[in-house]
Amino acid sequence: MSKAYLVLENGKVFEGQSFGAVGSVTAEVVFTTGMVGYLETLTDKSFEGQIVCQTFPLIGNYGVISDSFEGDSIGPRGYIVKDLCQVPSNFRSEGELDTFFKARGVVGLCKIDTRALTKTLREEGIMNGVITNDPASVDFEALKAYKVANAVEVTKAKEITRFNEGGKIKVCLLDFGAKKSLIKNLASYDAEVIICPPEIKAEEITKLGADCIVLSDGPGDPSELKEAIENVKEIIKLGLPIMGICLGHQLLALAHGFKTYKLKYGHRGANQPVKYSVTGRVMITNQNHGYAVCPDSVDASVAELAFTNVNDKTNEGLIYKNIKALTVQFNPVVCDGPADTSFVYADFFKMLEK
Repeated sequence: MSKAYLVLENGKVFEGQSFGAVGSVTAEVVFTTGMVGYLETLTDKSFEGQIVCQTFPLIGNYGVISDSFEGDSIGPRGYIVKDLCQVPSNFRSEGELDTFFKARGVVGLCKIDTRALTKTLREEGIMNGVITNDPASVDFEALKAYKVANAVEVTKAKEITRFNEGGKIKVCLLDFGAKKSLIKNLASYDAEVIICPPEIKAEEITKLGADCIVLSDGPGDPSELKEAIENVKEIIKLGLPIMGICLGHQLLALAHGFKTYKLKYGHRGANQPVKYSVTGRVMITNQNHGYAVCPDSVDASVAELAFTNVNDKTNEGLIYKNIKALTVQFNPVVCDGPADTSFVYADFFKMLEK
């Protein structure tokens, strides 16, 4: 391993060692607080355009396990850990991260003070950074100008495919960058999941014979997806039950005229607490997002707040009154996280019974 550095746009420099692919990468630097699930994090498409810092200090201890992947490609542009385990111990392990990163072209950085980096991002907010071997060569104007753009174009489904063909219920999934676990969870309700490019039109959904619609998770700023928002407005008119997950939650809100905004440092990790307004219970959820629906913008005659983030009181879910729809900012069940909110899927499919 050779010396490498993370340089933030505010001028702070963190010295460490490189692993994985050799090179330099510029992106938005974020942190995730999950204590397990680094493989799911690495293959989460919602990290497109970002460098991810793991707050848990030891990463790589159970190696690379393809069954745990949430996507077919690596989500983050770069990856930062404190201690990299190069001798994994797990009966399912197919190799170690350094070799995996080299094969996938992912730039990694280890042996830096990830606690200090996380505190910087929490106090000053998410900012751009570059992993480089030569910190003196960093162009700070270009670094500050970097912006995550056209992320959904990279992560979205490009063609219609089907999962669990022959299922009793036909679910049309608009795939902005969906996790595999979302598809599997939907299929577990005896559903055929028709995975579609997110620009699919309402009339095409009708031709597919869909019983309901799911707007998936995905990366980027939801307010920039103007065409997607207009398309969702037309899809609403079909009158089919709709569920929105993460980015899908935000897009349905924007389609109703609500507003979204960027969080200071976002919610990322499998240990995010939310309060369910129906029962008053607090539940632990898996989340990965940097934007939220502004609570003050929600018209109470159109939708009611279903979930609230316990830490910062942000909007974590809505139940709509004018249409058959429910949306959540978190991922109800993923393979690396809690299953407290698995009932969200059941509630959604009950809309079909009604």
